[in-house]
Amino acid sequence: MERWRTRARLPLILDALCLSEEDPAVRRLVEAFGGVPVEVSEQLVGEPAVRSRRLSYPSGGEILMHDDAVVAVVLHVVPTPFARRGLDLSDWVAGARNRATFADLKAVFGTSWTFGPGSSRCFALDGGYARAEFRPFGGSTPGDLLGVAFTADNPRQTTRPEDDDCPTCSGLLVRDGYGAVDVDRTIAELAAGVEARVLSESSAHVRLADLALLGASGLMERAESQVACRTCQRVACFTLHRDSCPTFGYYPTDEARQRPLEAIPPVESWGDADRIAAASDAMRYVDHEPGAWFLVEKQGILYLDARYVVSSMADDSALLRLSESELEAYRVGGHDYLSQLARKIHDGSPHREDSTFYPRNLYRDPETSRAFRDEVSAAIVNHTWLAEHRRQA
Repeated sequence: MERWRTRARLPLILDALCLSEEDPAVRRLVEAFGGVPVEVSEQLVGEPAVRSRRLSYPSGGEILMHDDAVVAVVLHVVPTPFARRGLDLSDWVAGARNRATFADLKAVFGTSWTFGPGSSRCFALDGGYARAEFRPFGGSTPGDLLGVAFTADNPRQTTRPEDDDCPTCSGLLVRDGYGAVDVDRTIAELAAGVEARVLSESSAHVRLADLALLGASGLMERAESQVACRTCQRVACFTLHRDSCPTFGYYPTDEARQRPLEAIPPVESWGDADRIAAASDAMRYVDHEPGAWFLVEKQGILYLDARYVVSSMADDSALLRLSESELEAYRVGGHDYLSQLARKIHDGSPHREDSTFYPRNLYRDPETSRAFRDEVSAAIVNHTWLAEHRRQA
C-alpha cells in the first residue's frame, strides 16, 4: 500500500519501526501518543538475552522495543489497564474506525492478508505489517476489534512482542547469580508448567525429564525440548548444545516445527540406571508402513496405530490393542497382514460410533488419549534415531 493512501499519523508509526528511542522519528511518535508513558516495563527475554522494553501511554498507544529498537507499535481501541478509553483509530489510519470488522480493514488497507498468531489477521504494508487483533473467533461483528499492531517483521514468522511479558511463560528461563542459564532450575520451571497444564510438551523432541542427561552425554549436537504456552501460543525452545552455551527462545508454532530435529540416541547410551529401567517398561517400536501404520509393543502387548481419513480436509489415527485372533493372523501374515488390517480400520471409519473399531480405539477416551499418543510418539522418535544411525553406518 502506498503511503499517500493513508492520512493522519500512520506514517509516524511506519517511520519509527526499527529505530532507537532517541531517534527523531520515534520522538515524534512519542509526542503523538502523549509524551510521557504511564507505564514502563523492562525485562530480559530468552538466551542470548534480548532487552525488552514496553512503553504504555494514556492515549491507548504502546511502543515495544528490543535492544533499543522499535519492534512494534500497538494501537488499542478498547480500554486497557493503562488507558481508560481506547484511542480513535481514524486518527491514525484513514477510513478505519474502532468498530471496524475484518472486511472493513481489508477494504481500508487494500492489500493481501494472512492469518497471524491467535485470532489476528495480518496485512502487508509499504514499510511494515499491520496485525489486527480481534476477540477470539471475532472479526465479523462491529466491536470485535481490540486493536492494531504495526511491525517491521512478518507476524507469521515471529512471536508477538506484546507476549514478552506473558504471565504464563515469560518467567520460564532461570539464571544463576552470575547471569548464566541455570539448566536444572529452568527444566524444573518448564516441567512445573507442563504438570499444571498451562504448558504442553512436544513428544517429538527430547522430553524435559531427559534433557539434562542427554545434554551432558554429548551424544547429540543439540538436545532440544519444546513446550507450547496455552495462554499466548508461543513455543519455548530450550536447547543444550554440545559445543556452546544453552539457548532459549520463543517461536511461532510453524517456525518451531521447522527447527532442526535431531534423532535421540538409545537410552542405554546416555541414561542412568533409573532411566534405563524405566525405558525397559516403555512402549517400543516394532514395525511400520510409511504413511499408513505403526506397530508398537509394551510389556508384551502389541498395539497398531493406523491412519484413517475423517474427511477430505482431515485425517487421524486409531490405536488398537491386537486381539488374540489378530495376533495369530499377524504371526502367519506378518507385515502384509497388518497392512490389510490397517486398510480395514481406514475403511471402517473408527471415529463413527457405529463402527466396529470405535469402542476399541484407545485414542477415543479423553482420559487416556494423551498418554497413549505421547507413548506412541516417543517410541516412533526413538526408532527414527536408530534407523538414521544404521543408515549412516
